[in-house]
Amino acid sequence: MGDSIVSRIAELKRRKNAVILAHYYTTPDVQAVADFLGDSLALSVKARETDADIIVFAGVHFMAETAKVLCPDKKVLIPNPEAGCSLAASCDAAEFARFKAKYPSHKVVSYVNTSVGVKALTDICCTSSNALQVVESIPREQPIIFTPDRNLGAYIQKLTGRDNMVLWDGACHVHEEFSLEKILELRRSHPEARIVVHPECKAYIAAVADYVGSTAGILDYCGRSEAREFIVVTEAGILAEMQRRYPDKRFIPAPPVDSTCGCNECCYMKMVTLDNICAALENEAPEIILDEQVRTAAERSIVNMIKVK
Repeated sequence: MGDSIVSRIAELKRRKNAVILAHYYTTPDVQAVADFLGDSLALSVKARETDADIIVFAGVHFMAETAKVLCPDKKVLIPNPEAGCSLAASCDAAEFARFKAKYPSHKVVSYVNTSVGVKALTDICCTSSNALQVVESIPREQPIIFTPDRNLGAYIQKLTGRDNMVLWDGACHVHEEFSLEKILELRRSHPEARIVVHPECKAYIAAVADYVGSTAGILDYCGRSEAREFIVVTEAGILAEMQRRYPDKRFIPAPPVDSTCGCNECCYMKMVTLDNICAALENEAPEIILDEQVRTAAERSIVNMIKVK
């Protein structure tokens, strides 16, 4: 069954001039059928560059929306429209509009993990890869609203020393739930291991890290480092790509406070399967449809991000 559905997906992609973009947090079998695998920034850029007629976004809903924002003339499919994001859900567009109105002189920097409605209210988007560069591209005297991730926002605020940043109170449930005690236990058991942490984690988790960075940044660091073992404090789906790139190194998933599976996983990312990818290609649905006025406003904030070097 596995080989036949993979062959069917490949045949449908060829026939329909389709491309599959997949995030590092999807399952290994989904990653294996992707034409491009990456973090949110890389996937945003790839969506804009592809000459495919159809984009199948193997990821969560806001990512597919972002692809549609950048590619209005392409058909963008989301294999499972129920694949949401706890972080994006923590910032409702109507609530954020009321919050923004309290700070009329502030520029809005929104993490890309937001709905298209929030992006439409944003001056410039960012990802965990480029959040520091985006904030530093704004004059220091200019006050900022940073939304929705309070942990990433606080981390960037600490790096930049900017006291004129207002943080929205949102978070990713996966990155919020890592256990400091269990991470330190792992370090005692693996004293030569390096701890790599995503900046969506709480500050006291980032404080024990040897490296803090995006999924792409973590992957690069693990390749550069002379260490042979790494304690990985982000969503466990990235381990498949780590092991593929660096088969001679060991990657240990950090556990959450309370778990029976032993690692932290995003249930939404795991809702994307080979079956629903194949069905999306067969039916050319479910399709992302956006209001054009909202799409245009959101596009400006994403393009502003892509321009930051």
